[in-house]
Amino acid sequence: MDERRIGDILLEGGAIAAADIDQALAYQRETPVLFGQALLRLGAVAEERLLAALSAQLGLPILDPSALPREESLYAIAPAALDLPLRWLGEKGAVLWWSAPDDDALMPLEGDALAQGAVTPDSASLTVFARNPLDPALNERLSAAWSGPVRLAIGPNRLLESALARLQSAGARRRESALTDVERLREMAEEAPVIDFVNAVFEDALRDGASDIHIEPFEHEFQVRFRVDGVLSLVQTQPKSRFDAVASRIKLVSAMDIAERRLPQDGRQTVRFAGQDIDLRVSSLPGAWGESLVLRLLRKRQELPSLDGLGLTGLQRRVFNTVIREPNGVILVTGPTGSGKSTTLYRALELVNDGRRKIITIEDPVEYDMDGVTQVQARADIGYDFARGLRAMLRQDPDVIMVGEIRDGETARIAIQAALTGHLVFSTLHTNTALGAIERLTDLGVEPFLVSASLRGLIAQRLLRRLCPDCSAPAPRDDVTAAERLIEAARARGVLWPADAFTEDANWRVPVGCDHCRGQGYTGRIAVYEAAAIDGAVKEAVAHGSGQADILTAAREAGFLSMLEDGLLKARSGITSVSEAMRVLGGAVDETGADTPAPDTARSGPARSGSVRA
Repeated sequence: MDERRIGDILLEGGAIAAADIDQALAYQRETPVLFGQALLRLGAVAEERLLAALSAQLGLPILDPSALPREESLYAIAPAALDLPLRWLGEKGAVLWWSAPDDDALMPLEGDALAQGAVTPDSASLTVFARNPLDPALNERLSAAWSGPVRLAIGPNRLLESALARLQSAGARRRESALTDVERLREMAEEAPVIDFVNAVFEDALRDGASDIHIEPFEHEFQVRFRVDGVLSLVQTQPKSRFDAVASRIKLVSAMDIAERRLPQDGRQTVRFAGQDIDLRVSSLPGAWGESLVLRLLRKRQELPSLDGLGLTGLQRRVFNTVIREPNGVILVTGPTGSGKSTTLYRALELVNDGRRKIITIEDPVEYDMDGVTQVQARADIGYDFARGLRAMLRQDPDVIMVGEIRDGETARIAIQAALTGHLVFSTLHTNTALGAIERLTDLGVEPFLVSASLRGLIAQRLLRRLCPDCSAPAPRDDVTAAERLIEAARARGVLWPADAFTEDANWRVPVGCDHCRGQGYTGRIAVYEAAAIDGAVKEAVAHGSGQADILTAAREAGFLSMLEDGLLKARSGITSVSEAMRVLGGAVDETGADTPAPDTARSGPARSGSVRA
């Protein structure tokens, strides 16, 4: 056993700072918790590092999740044999089960070995999984009740809370009545097990790189799911009896009304977890079995990817570099929520931020702190929306303006007028394609000749998952043929592929799945783009109010590529798979005019047979 204090071990290992120790000690003076738990609640250390340090300090194993008893009844058998009250164990934060004396994995005994009188000090050891396994009162009572070997273990808070919930259920102590008292809800939300559970969910989400957390109640349980690389996956399920406390805790953290469970709510807050500052946006939606909660995590200090890292190459890269250097005009980035539009805009602002121009943004929320840029937070709840903020920004003598989103005709008209009076305006718009933004602006009440006069460039994007570099495999010949048929069909319709698009040998690949990518076959994401400069024939077509088909024809003559075509090029180079491109971009097939088989959109994970279906 290491005689050093856990704070000193973590400090020497670089896991925490000296200021974190002082804050944790101050927290301990107000709240009676273990020092490590204080660090976790303050968000000063990742639980994984704390457990590793505790394991080394105490000489205790970290419990593997597979070792927890699966049957609820197993949680009550050892306490019943030792005459230990389940309520008392719950208060001590400990669960017990019988395991084989020589089993280092601490797996529970099952079946005939648990028959009454069959468990003896020679045939079994007592496994104790506890929040504080060195608690003198706990160990004294265990020693008095059991003369055989005792195996102590530590583990993540979320694992312990799951076990304690099953212990409570095994003792038939669940409360069936609905909680309606506001003070009781607040009291539940501030209980240590609930705080630890919610903190552990946040920490797991940050570790896995999740963008969203979904907490969804059902009749007998609630689920926690993470959206990683754009795809949802189930992380854990918990007994329904814990849901009210967890939901109240999340509402409390995000400054929402914990008593209101009949109407949808939105909340936001800046929180700190595992040493990271996170902008938290929470939405609640009442459902049949309770409120569905969705939490979006926005990391304030993340590093912006380069243009290559974004996936901006070829013609799209040239259009992007040209339009952002225009002295004035409107540049729009389009796509659905979560498609990476803000990241592309931030990269554009960094490229034009030369220190000689005044740059102001109005955002909801401010997602990335930029040096040398005045960033304004929109507040719709007090009437300070994009339109009002944009009018105020124009009185600040700006050169470059970024508006988080054009949502209405007023904002669109102010942005157009700002461009016509010499400002460079960046913004986003919700349309499916780049050229679709033209029709959207006219729908918002902007005259076609004003759109033509002010618009400089249009960019649309989506995010595709990158193939895992450790396990992707060459695509079968049949799928290569299907993918190449898509490219040939586009070429037959006059698509002008970049001159260097086919200089390298094709490297079509498919997902497989390994430990590095958590069995998904993908890790990280890359964007696919459409980009069109509004000049020449395109500008003329817009000014005359031409239809989408005529504008697309003019753009094609300038080398315009659709997102599907860009996705196929990235699949050809082995960055992503054809099935992934078709899953995200399948609706854009008509853009190429290709007569293609239907994509296998139901399969978002790795291809079990190693095939890609276009």
